[in-house]
Amino acid sequence: MDHTPGFLKLVAEVMPRVTEIDNRAAEKLVRTGQAVLIDVREESEWQAAHAASARYLGRGILERDIERTIPDPATPIILYCGGGYRSALAADNLQKMGYTNVRSMAGGFTGWKAAGLPVE
Repeated sequence: MDHTPGFLKLVAEVMPRVTEIDNRAAEKLVRTGQAVLIDVREESEWQAAHAASARYLGRGILERDIERTIPDPATPIILYCGGGYRSALAADNLQKMGYTNVRSMAGGFTGWKAAGLPVE
């Protein structure tokens, strides 16, 4: 995807505050029940395909619904999008809301698929 300069600037501003995790480490944590995987992409992207075991909370509803979905702010959460930018922005917002163990999956769903990890 060809991102605009303003969007890339916004992402660059939040990255120092966001912890990234690679897709294989994320898959292991989710598979072993040590983290919740959340897809923050658009609903149409989710419906087309998503990481196995992921929950859907798109960017448009994430901040509104996260406390009902995951009430414990210490729960380990891994967010992903298509390539890792939207999930970084989302991770930053969840941290501002008091979530203390949030990571953004580097490479997003594109990296997940390229690594041959399970997809639904």
